[in-house]
Amino acid sequence: MVRGAFTSRLDATPPQCPSGMRVALPALEMTAVEDRSGSMDRQDSSEDGTREESPKREQSNVAIYVSIAANIAIAATKLIAAGVSGSSAMVAEGLHSLVDASDGTLLLVGRRRSRRPPDAAHPFGHGKELYFWTLIVAVIFFAVGGGVSIYEGILHLINPEPLRDPLLSYAVLGIAALFDGSSFIIALRALRQEEPDRRLVEVVRRGKDPSTFTVVLEDIADLAGLALAFLGVWLGHRLANPYFDGVASIGVGLVLAAVALVLVGQSRKLLVGERASEEVLQAVRDAADDDGMIEFAECPLSMQLGPNEVLLGVTARFAPDISADEVATAIQRFEDRLRKARPDVKYICVEPVPKQAQLSSPTPIAR
Repeated sequence: MVRGAFTSRLDATPPQCPSGMRVALPALEMTAVEDRSGSMDRQDSSEDGTREESPKREQSNVAIYVSIAANIAIAATKLIAAGVSGSSAMVAEGLHSLVDASDGTLLLVGRRRSRRPPDAAHPFGHGKELYFWTLIVAVIFFAVGGGVSIYEGILHLINPEPLRDPLLSYAVLGIAALFDGSSFIIALRALRQEEPDRRLVEVVRRGKDPSTFTVVLEDIADLAGLALAFLGVWLGHRLANPYFDGVASIGVGLVLAAVALVLVGQSRKLLVGERASEEVLQAVRDAADDDGMIEFAECPLSMQLGPNEVLLGVTARFAPDISADEVATAIQRFEDRLRKARPDVKYICVEPVPKQAQLSSPTPIAR
């Protein structure tokens, strides 16, 4: 067992346990307990230094590539149709597709950079790069996609222009619906493979890899935007009222802004250091319960370092009559059992304390 790498002092009051138990940690040194090989997750790096992706994540990358290709083709046809028909809703949809294509590229950049191995400046790796780039995607989606679409709609309401040829707009919207629908199905299948037991809403709220659901949400926004654009063009010609087209463009922008706000919220939580999922914490408790020598003195502390990387901090009680070697062996058993159940727990920090040690009184935690 290798000791070392880093230490940290816990002087602040920690968060409340998921079960509701309040805890207060004393000022104890926490020592990292590394894998016996000392390499942890670094052994699965490729020749260029980045970590190899799992087959499920590779399938998710395929969904992103398909989305990029579809959105580039759709953007070109929508903008051509907008030039011919004079529809501001089609202009908004064309810009929407261009934003989607650029967002998919940024997601690939984030995934690639997040797989770089740890180095001296980033001892816990670069997993949060993905959360940063997802936040950038959300900001672009809000500002460029939603903002420009709303702006185009307002201009059309202020200076309405009679629509010219709607047939081309209908044809482009139909083609776009076919491509976007196909992209949505592929992205949803990839999401189901990575999260087979969760609904989409649950994945968005609790997922640790925002790139898996970002493409799905963007495709949903695409299909909703196409429906609004169709209604704007159809109602405008049916009722000879060009204002419907501007209203549809504003509607498209509001849909994009709503999706962007959801992505911003999820990326922010992960970027600032959200705890691991309840499934991971339950595996931690199970691994300790299976070993009679380990008893948690406090609720385990955790942080999500990346889509598949968790940092765990544990303060554990041990009987006072056992040797240091027996403590080390028990800790290693705990590590091995936990990593077998949850390979995403990459870094484990264990602070052993005597079983009779009395910790400071719990401090009430404000909700």
